[in-house]
Amino acid sequence: MKRIIWVITALSATVLVGCTNVPKPEVQKYSDGELSVPSNYKSWPKFLSDIQRADTKQVRDIYINPIGNTTKMGDAFPNGTISVMEIYKAREAADGTPLKGPDGKFVKGELLKIGVMGKGAGWGESAPPELRNGDWVYSMYLADAKTKAPDDTATCRACHLPLKDKDYIFRYDEYFQKRASY
Repeated sequence: MKRIIWVITALSATVLVGCTNVPKPEVQKYSDGELSVPSNYKSWPKFLSDIQRADTKQVRDIYINPIGNTTKMGDAFPNGTISVMEIYKAREAADGTPLKGPDGKFVKGELLKIGVMGKGAGWGESAPPELRNGDWVYSMYLADAKTKAPDDTATCRACHLPLKDKDYIFRYDEYFQKRASY
């Protein structure tokens, strides 16, 4: 019996030593424009919906993947967080003014673009230092979710830059307040 235990112990030690020599798989680092639109994002929790943008006559819906959805108020979003923003044009009356529904909100029109924002270790390193948003990167696509939009991601970065205290996320407080009400 002692011999069997000794053999099992010796084999276990050999396996463990062998495992330490196995190279770790390299984790992909992304730069702006490299994140694609996840095919399953509509199954993710909604971050926020029907965000009214009067300045651009747009309505936006934002989804967050399950990793990001585990974040608690006051914490930074973990690496692996991906959010997807659908940007809709507000429907317009004949005179060009946005149509509003009974609730006073803009009525969604056609889908214009889809933005993707993702976070991973070292992902933001390729951004110019003055525009770094931590480890976040940005991509923008046309409504087909495949064709890259001509938008300059430096605009995304510059807009999010003042939000360092909120992990560069717009409507951070609103999101957590909404979740707390459930």
